[in-house]
Amino acid sequence: MGAKCFNQVLVWQKAHQLTLNVYRYTDGFPRREIYCLISQMRRAMISVPANIAEGFKKKGKADKLRYMNIAQGSLEESRYYLILAGDLGYGNSESLLFSLEEVSRLLEGYIQGIIKNMGT
Repeated sequence: MGAKCFNQVLVWQKAHQLTLNVYRYTDGFPRREIYCLISQMRRAMISVPANIAEGFKKKGKADKLRYMNIAQGSLEESRYYLILAGDLGYGNSESLLFSLEEVSRLLEGYIQGIIKNMGT
């Protein structure tokens, strides 16, 4: 039986948890980054579960896939910000990058499921 609501989808759950963890991670950044890296990281990360949620109720395959692809793009943007933050010495981002990779794999699997199960 399929999910009735977006928050029952595993990839959304993992993306949401990662978003919460990114918020906690950025809480420790220097104050001077509040309008730059903190804002950018949070915006990009929020976009992942938000687009999964928005795409969940779309009826057509093309619409669903477009939202999932936007989520993929935001995930890659988030990957870069995590690398940058680590390189700037703002904290160890390895566990977040590991979680991000898990979300990336789950999202790719979810996309493949949409492609296979919705027909043309």
